[in-house]
Amino acid sequence: MTQPRKYLVRMIAFLVAVIVLSGVLFIPLQKAFMANAPLNGFIVAVLFLGIIYNFRQVLMLYPEVAWIEGSRQDGAAAVSEPKPPKLLAPMATMVGEHRNRLSLSTLAMRSLLDGIVSRLDESRDISRYTIGLLIFLGLLGTFWGLLETVSSIGNVISGLSVQSGDAITVFGDLKKGLEAPMTGMGTAFSSSLFGLAGSLALGFLDLQANQAQNRFYNDLEEWLSTVTRLSTSSALAESDQPIPAYVQALLEQSAEGLENLQRTLIRGEESRQSVDSKIISLGDKLETLTDHMRTEQALMKSLAETQIEIKPILSQIAAGTAANAASGAGGMDEQTRTHIRNLDNHLSRLTQEMSHGREDLIQQLRNEIKLLARTIAASGTTSDDA
Repeated sequence: MTQPRKYLVRMIAFLVAVIVLSGVLFIPLQKAFMANAPLNGFIVAVLFLGIIYNFRQVLMLYPEVAWIEGSRQDGAAAVSEPKPPKLLAPMATMVGEHRNRLSLSTLAMRSLLDGIVSRLDESRDISRYTIGLLIFLGLLGTFWGLLETVSSIGNVISGLSVQSGDAITVFGDLKKGLEAPMTGMGTAFSSSLFGLAGSLALGFLDLQANQAQNRFYNDLEEWLSTVTRLSTSSALAESDQPIPAYVQALLEQSAEGLENLQRTLIRGEESRQSVDSKIISLGDKLETLTDHMRTEQALMKSLAETQIEIKPILSQIAAGTAANAASGAGGMDEQTRTHIRNLDNHLSRLTQEMSHGREDLIQQLRNEIKLLARTIAASGTTSDDA
């Protein structure tokens, strides 16, 4: 919370400046004051009371700010406070012993702020009335002085007589008769001077007091907004019809259930989209796997055809070997053995590659099927939760 110290310093500085200016102009102000001392004294007294009241309005914010700070920092210390606040008395009564876990609804916060605003406006009415009273007293003195002036001028004119023929005597009587109108003009202008100057000074002090109160209200509203629980049925609460507490609680619970259902449906839709994307990806992988299987089938077909083509050659070699053995030629030559050995190695390598390729293909197919099963199971679980 912001302390109203800076506004109090401004008010004191302005009041000191007014006092210094009044000291500089003391002699003219004294003469103007003595033109009608009772009325001007009453104006100065009203100004003095207005100054005291405006300072009181700012000083009253200090215990309110201290109470709020105590409530924000330590609820137990605020509860044990001997003197509860005056401006925030409804809030202190409503909050009670739950300041350490304060939680308000929007309707409660609005009622609290409305009550505080009405109290602040009520306190400002007296200061505004004091400003208007100073202006009224200045105008009252003005009209009073003008009435005295007009009546005095009429008496002077009616009292003039030129029958004696002595101009010096007539001029002396005129000079003596004009003293009363001058006194009335002094009353009029001095009361206007003190009334308008006092309203000007009091208006500045009232402005600073209003700014301090508005700053206090804004800080209070910001703090209450941090401890206010938003209600989904605030639109219903804004109506003029009173709503029972259990109906409002039921509506809030229903609204929260609908919000949870909406969030669950959104999560289910996101899960469904994720499952669809995974199924599409799985289909692409299965298509790629099918292409590999077709390639391997073509390779195996080519290998079978090669074996069929090699079979007559092997038969001829075996027949030649048997003929050589029968004729005693001593068996196959070295080149034929090398060809047969290379052919045997090539067939062994080809058989191993086919075996490894088949195992890799089976393993990939198992992994893809496991991924598809987990995806379908996760999709089914999300649908059941929704």
